[in-house]
Amino acid sequence: MDYKTLPVNEWVEDHVKCWLESTGIKKEYVDKLYAEEVTGPALMELDESFLKEMGMKKGQIQILIHKRNELLRLQDNAQQAEDSSRKTLERTDAQTGAGRASNAPAQGTASGGSSGAVGTTSSNNTATTSGKKQKSSKKSQLQNADEVLELRNCRPFRSQDTDFKYVKDTVLPPESGVGDLIIPCHEYKSFAIAAELNKLQLQSKFASEVIRFASACMNTRTNGTIHFGVMDSVEDKGWKHGQIVGLKVKNREDFIDALDYIEKCFSSDLQEIARRCIHQPVFVEVISKHSQEQRFVVEVDIEPTFSLVKNNCFEVYLPKYNENGQKVILTKERALYQRLGAKSEPVQRNKLTAFIQAVQDRDAQREKAELSTTQVPTEKREDLGRKLSILLNDGKSYMDDSLRYILVTNRCEQDNLNYINFLMHLNIFCVFDFDEHSNVSGLYSKYKEHHETSSYFLQDFFEEIKTDSSPSQKLFDQTSWIFCNGRSDFLGDEKSCDETTWIRTKKKYLKKVITCICEEILPERSFIVLFLLLSPVQKPLVDTFQEFYTEMNGMEYIVCIAESRENYRKWANLAQASCSIETLEQCSVVGMKLSHVDATIQSMLPSTAEPRHLPTSTGGVCTLPMREEDKLYSLEILCADQCDDIKLNLLTEKQKQDIEQNFYRGKKIMWENLWLADEKLCGDIIEREACTEASKLLDGILQGNGQNYSVAKLKIFHHPGSGGSTIARQVLWKSRKRFRCAVIKTLYSPSTVCNHVLALRDYEEKEITHCFPVLLLIEDYDDEYFEELQIELMEAVATRKMNTSRPYFILICCRRCNNPERLCKASPLDTVAVTHKLTQSEKNLFNTKLKNLQQKYAEPEFILTFVLMCEEFNKTYVSDTVEHILQGIDPFSRDTCLMRYVALLNCYVPNSYISLSHCEAFLGLGAYTESKARAYDFKHHLSEQVRMIFIELRESTTYISSVRIIHCLVAKEILHQLSGNQSLSQLATALLQEKALFENRFGREEFIKFIRHLFIRRDKRSRGDNTDTLFSPFIEHVCEAEDCEKAIAVLKAAYELLGKDPFFAQQLARLNYSNEKFEDAKYWAEIAKSYLPTDSFILDTEGQVYKRWFSFTVDKVTEEDTPETITEKIMIALKAMKCFRAAQQAAKEERESMNNAGYFGEVEVGCRLLRFLSTLPVFHRSPEGEYTKLVKYLTTDYIPEDIKKPWGTLHSRLKGLQQNLYNALEWISEELSYFQTDKNQEKDDENDDKEEQIYNPRKWLRHQSAVYAKFFIAESLTDDSNNGPDTQFMRRMNIYRSGGGNVTNILSFLTDKKENRSAEKLERILSFYPENPQKNKLDDNDLINFILCHITLACLAPGSAKLLPLSTLRELSLRFFKGKRQFPASAFFLLTLLYWPDDTLDKEPNPDKDEILTSALQTLKRLYDIKMKDVPTRKKRIYTHFFLGKGYGLNKIVHKNKIDKLMVGSLDERRMKWLYGTVWNISKIRDNLKRVSGWTKDRNLFIRGHVKELCILPLHRESVPAGNENVTFYLGFSFNGLVAFNIEVENDPAIKRT
Repeated sequence: MDYKTLPVNEWVEDHVKCWLESTGIKKEYVDKLYAEEVTGPALMELDESFLKEMGMKKGQIQILIHKRNELLRLQDNAQQAEDSSRKTLERTDAQTGAGRASNAPAQGTASGGSSGAVGTTSSNNTATTSGKKQKSSKKSQLQNADEVLELRNCRPFRSQDTDFKYVKDTVLPPESGVGDLIIPCHEYKSFAIAAELNKLQLQSKFASEVIRFASACMNTRTNGTIHFGVMDSVEDKGWKHGQIVGLKVKNREDFIDALDYIEKCFSSDLQEIARRCIHQPVFVEVISKHSQEQRFVVEVDIEPTFSLVKNNCFEVYLPKYNENGQKVILTKERALYQRLGAKSEPVQRNKLTAFIQAVQDRDAQREKAELSTTQVPTEKREDLGRKLSILLNDGKSYMDDSLRYILVTNRCEQDNLNYINFLMHLNIFCVFDFDEHSNVSGLYSKYKEHHETSSYFLQDFFEEIKTDSSPSQKLFDQTSWIFCNGRSDFLGDEKSCDETTWIRTKKKYLKKVITCICEEILPERSFIVLFLLLSPVQKPLVDTFQEFYTEMNGMEYIVCIAESRENYRKWANLAQASCSIETLEQCSVVGMKLSHVDATIQSMLPSTAEPRHLPTSTGGVCTLPMREEDKLYSLEILCADQCDDIKLNLLTEKQKQDIEQNFYRGKKIMWENLWLADEKLCGDIIEREACTEASKLLDGILQGNGQNYSVAKLKIFHHPGSGGSTIARQVLWKSRKRFRCAVIKTLYSPSTVCNHVLALRDYEEKEITHCFPVLLLIEDYDDEYFEELQIELMEAVATRKMNTSRPYFILICCRRCNNPERLCKASPLDTVAVTHKLTQSEKNLFNTKLKNLQQKYAEPEFILTFVLMCEEFNKTYVSDTVEHILQGIDPFSRDTCLMRYVALLNCYVPNSYISLSHCEAFLGLGAYTESKARAYDFKHHLSEQVRMIFIELRESTTYISSVRIIHCLVAKEILHQLSGNQSLSQLATALLQEKALFENRFGREEFIKFIRHLFIRRDKRSRGDNTDTLFSPFIEHVCEAEDCEKAIAVLKAAYELLGKDPFFAQQLARLNYSNEKFEDAKYWAEIAKSYLPTDSFILDTEGQVYKRWFSFTVDKVTEEDTPETITEKIMIALKAMKCFRAAQQAAKEERESMNNAGYFGEVEVGCRLLRFLSTLPVFHRSPEGEYTKLVKYLTTDYIPEDIKKPWGTLHSRLKGLQQNLYNALEWISEELSYFQTDKNQEKDDENDDKEEQIYNPRKWLRHQSAVYAKFFIAESLTDDSNNGPDTQFMRRMNIYRSGGGNVTNILSFLTDKKENRSAEKLERILSFYPENPQKNKLDDNDLINFILCHITLACLAPGSAKLLPLSTLRELSLRFFKGKRQFPASAFFLLTLLYWPDDTLDKEPNPDKDEILTSALQTLKRLYDIKMKDVPTRKKRIYTHFFLGKGYGLNKIVHKNKIDKLMVGSLDERRMKWLYGTVWNISKIRDNLKRVSGWTKDRNLFIRGHVKELCILPLHRESVPAGNENVTFYLGFSFNGLVAFNIEVENDPAIKRT
């Protein structure tokens, strides 16, 4: 049954939900109320506190409560109407006669007005009609009589302003009596039922009330206004006296024509006077936010001027409707009315003579009153300039960049475009533009001349900003211009529309956009909404105001500017539906010329409007307009004249002190700090010796220093708080007049940054080949991001084909780390380490500076960070300082609790913070706090101790202000000293339970990210951490300081709070198995897998659980194993291998990652299982030390009797062990053959399996291959042709044991420092193969390994007797070309090596050989694409194994390791030479390699094979010259085919081909 037909108290949840959806309440709150099982009775009892607890916003609460009250009144009134309809039918005509008008009438005149029963008659039809209509007329009745409605003013007397509006359910001042005769008295009539009657009834009732009131006013000689549609009764508790309800006016003429009764009711000699005193009805529209229904208050002004009414008394008949005759009749006698208090009463007969005799006295009073009002009142003048300053600057007298602005505007006429220059200098977030011509001739056409913007329509902008992740940084770096009502010049379908269509089609998007901005993007108090009314206002502009007013909970951060008072008045009259006129006026600047507004705001700007400048290669400067700078939004550009435009006259001493104090408190240095120091407006900033060192390194890079790198690096690694960031900016600041400098915003993609950096370099430069290098500062970057950026820049440089003696770009890489000295040692030529340790000269400088600061600033907290820095962050000093600060602190206060939470994050999560919005929510200073002062100061709500510890940040790369502890060491000490009886795990658990922090919207993604890092981010030495940790430092600390149970408990709490995140379940599995809690580990691994069943990393964790479990059971010292325990152990191992194989399969399906952990895990468990099996008595070793029985069991059908039954189904799985391990080892070998590894392969002293797996997989593979082979070698079984393994298998195992067996193992011999030893091993491996491999057909993999052993041996010992000639190897490899079955990629890789044209063997062109070569290259490319999936090539770089040398036969194949040995310098320096291509400048390398010729076509590179042309891969595609060119290059061989290095255009063939 539909909810509309049921009483509310009978509604169930579904009825309530349907009704809620009809009210316009947000869907999220509808769903919440439904989830809370709110039924009809519950809905009736809902109060504000319950809704607040649900998280509902105040604006939504008001709507819901209001709608609920309306609903209940509707149902009550419907019932009352039915009950009263019979009584209405019984009323007699006498009840509507003259007696009723004279005495205490049913309208409630005696109590000061009319009730809702006005105009009831005895007509059955009429009564029924009025009863039905009562529902709508009373729908705003108040449920609570004590509810306070907003007071509004009446329409000005005699005003015909059509823009004036009333707001539904506000109240007018109480009805009034006679005052000074000029100020009108007021009388209210609800007229609710009468308005629904037929024409005759309505007119008679309206005329009766007007004429009675007019007679009273005219006789009393006072101005007056009677209002119809305003409640006047206090007897009906559902209404407030003066409450504006309005009438449905079907026909205005009915009301106007009703005054024709004047001629019937007044005596003939007074009719003309009455007509002139009684003004025509005024229809004042009643507006409502919650209803589109059109209603009016009908008002009639009475003005008895002295010249008209003197010497007259006005007796009147009153019209009444006779039900019996269905006509209007007049009262039997005329009556004389007067105003008594707030009522219109007939003059009593015994007082009639006195009243008439006093006419002359009343005339005299009227004349005097009129004369006294003829004086022109002096208009009150406002100081609009000061008002404008305070409103726009959030109470400050100056402007800064702490606030963003949202502009809402309409049509800007051509004349006004000259006076909106101030907008060009405001930090405008977005513009809501209602001018369809704005792009052609309006505001947008002017604005985009100065700024780069992004333009949208409403729905497009909503799509742009609606996202589950944090909003795009570009929203904050470029103004978004939103065309709210189409664009006239747009070729698409988006056209302007009328108000009605706009409300129907576009208003919903406006609402969504504003809600999203206010709730998800911009924190409250961080922006001002500026309404700039430049032309007549339409309804959509007012709708925009109302939406902002609702979302922002008032007018506090809304400002209106209007030069035209008329435009403002119309806007304000419509906007008063949300806000009173008085409040609007307080936040509006009206009547100030736009030119004056422009000049006033520009005078408040902190800097002049002068253009900024960049240095040029010619030694001069060029102008950088704002728009050009906006285009490069991913860069913070440091100009040559940075800060020179600051207005010193506006920069107060307080501001200068604030800038200096913020720096010495620990905030990041700003350009203003360095500028003030240069201008001697504040003290000098100390330059640490590392700054001088960095400057010298920079000079060395600029001078070349023997290295010609296109993208150079200057790395600054620093302890937190040691001044590394300051040094980097000092280096940039000192270089700004010579070079173009910028800070990279790492929130943008490397490709975007690269494009902007190139544009910055080329801007206004005539000869781009002679440009100076661009200095780019990148801070606290991610390794992957930096590497991708570096490659992007290098490839961009390669595309341009310009050789200069200096780098194109210099990346100044500034990064916090815990061990800067170690990172500096690894790369000393381009790295500076900055530590807390001060040299003696630095100590002297710091101590002198400290004394100066102490004299200058009395407050110690302003220089606390600097004091700690002076003491080198000495642990004891830090401890004593924190102890001193914390004296007297309330450990249980809310702000102390907040400080501990921030300290927890700062201590364990690098670069963490908590947004200011989160802090305010935690302290209860959120959206519902009523704040009278515009200048809201978060610090005032903190204790003195907390203020000293906190530092407020506002980075240029983020849009949300945030808070952190002044230093991570201080944070650590706070945790220690305030711990009390609360452990770290308890503190973290308490943090997880803080709903105010986790439910706060702004900065939520960053906050959750820091919480995740707290629990699951591990330390890595590659990031500059001291160690590599297995778990997050916090979890490891809890394990050490408390116990693993506490760590597990807090991780569980985090798992539950963060939506049962499967990666937290994964960490719980890891933590449990690391602490030998395998059953629990299994549980959590299965939980994680249940959420992500196809995630290879989760499946690998499950495998690790069983792997660790198996190792634990095997290593555990117990009594002799029973058959049951042995079986159990084997089952655990097999389960682990099964999980690892599942991870392998899942990894194959993952398109964007390559996870090989499953293969490594299977091999490790398999080898460990072999070792365990070998220890069992049933597989005892033979006298020769071989595992004969084990090999026989694993490789044949043989099963010892002792285990036949106990092991049951395990036999088949164990007999597949050898093949599974072989397959995994082959896969790992192929993987390592394809790609580069990150590990320094020179470090052979690694002995930890985990480290080898992570850092040196090639060494790991050699080791595991030998272990695998060890348990499958049994020479005594080779003669047993029936029961033993075949000879080929045993040969393969011997080769594995000797270090061969797969491609990677064989190639690893080339990296052995002792080449002779490696050559001997290879010769021994070759001895295992048959002497005539063509006759004794080898297995495919064995043949691949056989051929590769020859190629490898030829590189190590070219004269070895074991080597077969190239022609023989070619014949052997033909199988890979002719065979129809699939072969490994290594087979085709060998074909490219063997069949590349040889000067000796291929003197005549041979198309057949070309076909082999072409087919191999095509297959390699196809297999490479399958292997790479969708993984970016930068993450998995192809490895080039061999290069084409100058020899012939096998001697022409040169391994990359040989080239490495010809280079000098550290490993890092050699890598840099490969990276930048300077390796090819080394003469010894050029002497060993052959430079080949090719050509380019459409940016593709070609080379001639035996006969045909072959398309080959350039190392950097951008290095291929455009057009058609002959080129030369060095040729490399990889698993992706042929690779071209050092491509150069061939100018002199005689030279280039040597």
